[in-house]
Amino acid sequence: MPKEEVIPKLIPVFRHCGYEGATVSQLSKATGLKKASLYHYFQGGKEEMAKAVLEYISHWIEEHIFAPLQTEKPALDRLNAMCAGIDEFYKSGQDPCFLAVMSLGEADNLFHQQLEQSLKKWLDTLSAIAEETGIPPQQAKENAEDAMITIQGALVLVRVTKDTQVFHRAIAKIPEILLSN
Repeated sequence: MPKEEVIPKLIPVFRHCGYEGATVSQLSKATGLKKASLYHYFQGGKEEMAKAVLEYISHWIEEHIFAPLQTEKPALDRLNAMCAGIDEFYKSGQDPCFLAVMSLGEADNLFHQQLEQSLKKWLDTLSAIAEETGIPPQQAKENAEDAMITIQGALVLVRVTKDTQVFHRAIAKIPEILLSN
């Protein structure tokens, strides 16, 4: 199996167990590969696997969340496209936030800078869209933060209640949150 096919199979383990909770046995089982084969692909062990997963997710987010925001379409259309990407990425809120689980414990020491840059880029991009619609910079920044808080809060609620409608309602409100004065 090519390495490019192995990496997506690692994602659920890290996403649901976190970095510290993910064991090489779990990662091996998720991929269907023996531990030795995993180490053949990832000589740096679990840390290298997590880095590969972060890079894979970064590319996915770039393509499905950031790219729609950078088109010439009207702001509302771009935000709706981003929301569709968010819904897909989090499987309607059923998957926990990868940024959150990878910012705990040892993972925070290893990946903090990369996670911080990713979150900052997302906030800055959302702020820029709000600003281009005439919202003052400080309000645009706060709107972007409120949108992120809404997404994260919905993820927590879905994880506890198992009610994905919470996530759908939250995501549907993101354009309104971002574009309100």
